[in-house]
Amino acid sequence: MSRPRTRIQQKNSEAILEAALEVFSAYGFRGATLDQIAEVAGLSKPNLLYYFPSKEAMHQALLTRLLDTWLDPLREMDAEGEPVAEILGYVRRKVELSRDFPRESRLFANEILQGAPRMREAIEGDLKRLVDEKSVILTRWMEEGRIARLPPAHLIFSIWALTQHYADFDMQVRAVLGPEHDPFAEAGDYLDMLFRKLLAV
Repeated sequence: MSRPRTRIQQKNSEAILEAALEVFSAYGFRGATLDQIAEVAGLSKPNLLYYFPSKEAMHQALLTRLLDTWLDPLREMDAEGEPVAEILGYVRRKVELSRDFPRESRLFANEILQGAPRMREAIEGDLKRLVDEKSVILTRWMEEGRIARLPPAHLIFSIWALTQHYADFDMQVRAVLGPEHDPFAEAGDYLDMLFRKLLAV
């Protein structure tokens, strides 16, 4: 049985993961190096490898943590709630996630663009099961005439695409809008209006 980590070990481990997130989100898995991560973490490369045996181990630790963060907003959609309010609430939570976790969003996007070699099992397992479960709820709401009939999985895909864009293409969004605009506040209002119209019966 392994001993629990000391406070300093825990602090160093978190510093390494924070540095790895910074580097992976900027350069992708292939472009990131252990030297870059060590430099950002302020630790030597041997010290880095004491906590994580490889670049792959750091990347996997970040992805494991990220998937839970990514699924939580969809898990909160309540089958017994008012359908439009529940869907719009999910959209808002996804906008907030893009605002608060832009590096994590880019890390996830990079992994998917590379064919999800380190996340395929989780995507085909936990993520697919959750989308299937929520698709059943959305389909029931459609059959009850409470929201417009739409392909439920594609409705979820469109929410992902329209919300995560603001994190994955943050520089482009800010360059186009200019410094006087808050892209996330405007996105929330716009997407609320867009999905309200889309869902209207």
